[in-house]
Amino acid sequence: MDYFIGIVSIVISGILTNNIVLNQSIGICPFLGVSKKTQSAVGMGLAVTFVITVSTSVCWLLYSLVLEPLDIGYLSTIAFILVIASLVQLLDIVLKKTSPTLYNSLGVYLALITTNCAVLGTANSAVILDSLDFFQSLMTGLSIGLGFTVALILMAGIREKQALYDVPRPFAGFPIALVTAGIMAMAFYGFSGLSFV
Repeated sequence: MDYFIGIVSIVISGILTNNIVLNQSIGICPFLGVSKKTQSAVGMGLAVTFVITVSTSVCWLLYSLVLEPLDIGYLSTIAFILVIASLVQLLDIVLKKTSPTLYNSLGVYLALITTNCAVLGTANSAVILDSLDFFQSLMTGLSIGLGFTVALILMAGIREKQALYDVPRPFAGFPIALVTAGIMAMAFYGFSGLSFV
């Protein structure tokens, strides 16, 4: 029962109470760059969720079965970056072939998933710092990816509505996006007292 409550806590934390974008301010570049349209936001959110989930799982296996037993854990950052870059390249190829419209709408931000701090940070945190087991690491990656997607979709919906209104000239464009992100972060901070333990 405690293990199940721990998993629920991991999921709630990744999506709401410890949202990677709105509470930790990690992964801001794609958050602000791709959140102009909901369709692009959904595509980017799913792409990041896929990469975070799979990379965290693969990195856990690599660290636990290869790096740690060989006492070369200091190579973990390099190994994790190679895993993430390979997954992003695979995703790039698949999206280019299966969904050219989404591929074009994501543009350079798709390749930037490789350098997204949220992806590497999740792998490092779940695998090394928190000493989670495989399933907990998998759920951490999935919930953080879903939290990123939720934040991205909410921001895109708000920015689409903002385009319909007459925003004062000094705030038009990027400044109003930053103000919106700040207000969203304060709203998500309200979830910080939520706990299952």
